[in-house]
Amino acid sequence: MSASQPINRPLFVATIFAGSFLLFLIQPMVARMALPRLGGAPNVWNSAMLVYQALLLAGYAYAHRLSKLPLRRQATLHLALLVVAALTLPIALVNLPPPAPGSEVWWVPLLFLGTVGPVFFLVSAQAPLMQRWYSAHPDAGEPWALYAASNLGSFGGLIAYPLLAEPLLRLHAQSVLWSLGYGLLIVLIALAARARWQAPAQVEHAPGSEAAAAPVPVRRFLYWVLLAAIPSGLLLSTTTHLTTDIVAMPLLWVIPLAVYLLSFVIAFSERRVLADLITRIAPLLLLFTGAMAMNSRGAGLFALALGSVGRLFAVSVSLHARMYALRPAASQLTLFYLAMSVGGALGGVFTALIAPIVFDWVWEHPLLVLTAAALMPLSPLLGWHKSPGLEPGMARIAAGVIFIVLAILAWFLATETGLQEASLTRAGMGLVMALLGLLLMPWRWLFVAGLFVTMLAQGGYDTLTTSLQGARARSYFGIYTVRDYADRQVRTLAHGTTLHGQQSLDPARLREPMSYYGPTSGAGLGLAQAQALYGQAARVGVVGLGAGTLACAKRPGESWTFFEIDPIVLRYSRDGTFSYVSRCAPDAKVVIGDARIELARLPKAGLDVLAVDAFSSDAIPLHLLTDEAFGVYFDALAPRGLLLVHISNRFIELEPVLAAIGKRRGLTYVKRDDNPASHTFVTPSTWVALSRDASVIAALGKAAPDTPWSPLLPPAERIWSDDHASILPFMRWENMFKTP
Repeated sequence: MSASQPINRPLFVATIFAGSFLLFLIQPMVARMALPRLGGAPNVWNSAMLVYQALLLAGYAYAHRLSKLPLRRQATLHLALLVVAALTLPIALVNLPPPAPGSEVWWVPLLFLGTVGPVFFLVSAQAPLMQRWYSAHPDAGEPWALYAASNLGSFGGLIAYPLLAEPLLRLHAQSVLWSLGYGLLIVLIALAARARWQAPAQVEHAPGSEAAAAPVPVRRFLYWVLLAAIPSGLLLSTTTHLTTDIVAMPLLWVIPLAVYLLSFVIAFSERRVLADLITRIAPLLLLFTGAMAMNSRGAGLFALALGSVGRLFAVSVSLHARMYALRPAASQLTLFYLAMSVGGALGGVFTALIAPIVFDWVWEHPLLVLTAAALMPLSPLLGWHKSPGLEPGMARIAAGVIFIVLAILAWFLATETGLQEASLTRAGMGLVMALLGLLLMPWRWLFVAGLFVTMLAQGGYDTLTTSLQGARARSYFGIYTVRDYADRQVRTLAHGTTLHGQQSLDPARLREPMSYYGPTSGAGLGLAQAQALYGQAARVGVVGLGAGTLACAKRPGESWTFFEIDPIVLRYSRDGTFSYVSRCAPDAKVVIGDARIELARLPKAGLDVLAVDAFSSDAIPLHLLTDEAFGVYFDALAPRGLLLVHISNRFIELEPVLAAIGKRRGLTYVKRDDNPASHTFVTPSTWVALSRDASVIAALGKAAPDTPWSPLLPPAERIWSDDHASILPFMRWENMFKTP
């Protein structure tokens, strides 16, 4: 190639940016498409991420193999495959039959793979391939900064989806626009190929090629893989923390992924000031935020969720900057990116596939944090161990004493039940422990051990004890914890950090409805009128089993059906953990599967009352609150049927959503805000009652005038549908930093 030809750096930057933008715009878009089929479990997003990482690995392997061909042949083959893959556009979900219960962990990846496999595979190859083509110019210099442009494009795509695409565009329009962007990318890649068309016929024999570079040792390759795997796994475990207690929506899915990608922009930048600064302070941030990585009761506080995101960012920058420092010659660029994608895929496999099977809690999260502490560069911030007159041996003895003091403080905090979680004493002792951990930085394994005991002190001991007692169960849909409280004589069921039901241990109160289902709750009032409205043989359906509390609202003669997606939840009612169902509704039918799909299979008008109480921790699955979902509900209900929907939520105001759907469908609707005087056994709740027959709603008010129903907030301007829904206008931002 003639050195007089332009380098065309802007063209290659634009091509890489556009490809990465499209690549990470399609991720939340396809996950959003899949919500009506898959529900809102955080593992749905983790499964999607696993598929994306596997396709990214395949794309990088393809780019690595393709780069060994003459550049003209590379361009011809790559462009031809891009055109063929365009035949799968616009993006639409493949038609797979619903998964059998328990097979979701395999079915969900197959759905994503069939939907986006061809285009995602080819677009994922463009970043390393374009960098390789760029470096074919003799005056191009090192191409690593272009990887920062790639991740900046990825970051832009992710942020654009929840802020622009999702609120403004329907899914079909999103898919069409993405297809147009894909066409533009093909044009840019063709222009890039034209710019390098005169490159040497055998790129691998060009100056600075792999033939001229020393081979990469296996140990170095594996180290790259490990450095990439830890942030990748931490990304998914952090996502689980966020989405379990707020809502499984792209708005929150993209936050951890966005900061993960931003870490590459900083770590691979030609200007090293910011990367070096973050790497230096990352251990300090790990001490302060990582202490809560083993806490299983405090994830509901949004400030802690932000701390998890900050921890992910610091770890990712630190480890990715270490990768950058160990980068090979530019000619081995595709091998380096291949190692990075192998690590990303392994981190995803560990977190999304292995951990849910092996662990009863998200133990992968603290394990990854501790591994990060063992790998990240440590530059002691205080340097006290090198003080004049302090011998190395004495410094080591002093470090041992510091660790012992730290361990004693940790044991006190872990076992002292009198200290409240949010007390100033606990916070002060936590600060002291973090500062002691800071003094241990000159000795890596003491630093890691100090972080571990700090985790135990800040909730980890309780988490570990609960697991050892066998009180937890984990499935694809969540983590469930059963606890007995002897002082209150009550047994509780929690999903994530949110109470999902409780039952008295007092034999005289075993049938008493508790938590959100008391006699003055919307569910209690509505179900109490079932026979008055529909006769003794009233047909009742309940979406979401939980502890089975609503079963004790059943009266003789009624026919009841529960719809539950998770077999583990049903097991709690059948093995005696909770006895509401066996005592009050032993003849009730329980259907395992997604409620929306199963209700659509019922005969028309097969139910008189339907109570929808399906939560994923504190989040109601979005696909159960769309206009299409309500169409399924009212198809299943008789013409005068009653629909009860539980909408208690800390972070999202759902009244306008239901009011908009009710108004569009010509329904009569009211809400019941229940705030009992004592919150010991019955907790505050909000239920909405809807019916096509106004007399049904009127009868609810007349039956219990002392427990009034009230109008909903004004309806939202836009109705939530499977094709378009955004939670941004309904976020309760004031609750984000409040303790649950």
